[in-house]
Amino acid sequence: EVQLVESGGGLVQAGGSLRLSCAASGFTFDDYTIGWFRQAPGKEREGVSCISSSDGSTYYADSVKGRFTISSDNAKNTVYLQMNSLKPEDTDVYYCAADQTYYGSSWLEYDYWGQGTQVTVSS
Repeated sequence: EVQLVESGGGLVQAGGSLRLSCAASGFTFDDYTIGWFRQAPGKEREGVSCISSSDGSTYYADSVKGRFTISSDNAKNTVYLQMNSLKPEDTDVYYCAADQTYYGSSWLEYDYWGQGTQVTVSS
């Protein structure tokens, strides 16, 4: 059974940092792209970043470039999202997702999803 479990969310002041983790199980981690998405109530899910576990290629949305860093520890089947210089507009529920054939930011293409973790940035 494929499982993705996010952790690391919380409340932080603007300018602060958080590191999200996505622990994966039930599939061959090296063959998948792992993506991070975020969604606020009433808004469309937004692709934040993704990483190819096979070759380490990364993607970042323009809104987070230079502030967020995605990384992968294949030995631990875990992907991290280091979020620095957080802004109130980064407040959302953050989800990780996995897909074997797709690399990119379209949430529609990802097959497996975690339950999400709340990130709240206060001003």
